Amino acid sequence: MVTAARQRRLSGVILVVISAASFGTLAILGRYAYAQGMDTLTILFLRFSLSALLLVALRQASARVPGPGPHPPPALRPRRLVWLQLVGMGAIGYVGQSYAYLTALKYASSGLVALLLYLYPIFVVFLSAIWPGVVHECITLRKLLAFGLALAGLALTVGPQGGQALGIFLALLAAAIYSVYIVVGAQVLKQVSAIQSSTVIFASAGASFGLLLALSALRGGACHLPSSGAAWLVIVLLVLLATVLPVVTFLAGLERIGASNAAMLSTLEPVVTVLLAAWLLGESLPAIALLGGGLILVAVLLSYSQ
Repeated sequence: MVTAARQRRLSGVILVVISAASFGTLAILGRYAYAQGMDTLTILFLRFSLSALLLVALRQASARVPGPGPHPPPALRPRRLVWLQLVGMGAIGYVGQSYAYLTALKYASSGLVALLLYLYPIFVVFLSAIWPGVVHECITLRKLLAFGLALAGLALTVGPQGGQALGIFLALLAAAIYSVYIVVGAQVLKQVSAIQSSTVIFASAGASFGLLLALSALRGGACHLPSSGAAWLVIVLLVLLATVLPVVTFLAGLERIGASNAAMLSTLEPVVTVLLAAWLLGESLPAIALLGGGLILVAVLLSYSQ
């Protein structure tokens, strides 16, 4: 007989796997967006701003749907501290992580940057060990072994090459910022829903990227908005498939299975990216990358079977 706790854990695993698979489309859609002539800041501004507007519209629409019993208020307001944490997750977490990651790509190979970014599950475990008053998770030998297998699998999958010290530092900084984002998110989601938190996070990130875009324009930078139906289709897919779906499902799964388990499952993301790149972009898929993906799957199964 499946207990309620096991059902909840299984639903959390499924949600995070969906999130990882959806996030795996981000790099592919980003390539398509660049091919349509858009710049990084414009893409990120549209991605998060439109995502926030979509969630607000969905919440307003759901509040008007008649149903049995009294309806809760359409816009639940979390406490001020929780609200500030959510704003920080968007304005500092997402903005800082994405900026550090994109800048790191200028100074190190994409494979090395990707590998260093996916050290964040280890950082999450470290935070879980030194922050016991906030993160209530047991770090077992099985979980550490799973992380080791996942890291080895990532190295084989993304094929890291060399890079300058600055690129390595920025990639590690991106991983550290994202690990704090996950740990903070695990606590915030005990008080607000995934939809509520995602709305505030998207709006905060969109406002921050809008400010950066305005500052860039003042300095003479160009703003390349979508100029064709194909370009807008890419933006729509970025919003729906690579932002709203993965973030909402990740936060919902994070609340069910905890920070370290969610981080572990998220290592499936680069596997999806590599497979999609081979299928849609015609990139090579060496056998060693398949071996790396297999190690990641073993690590995920080992982590979940505990």
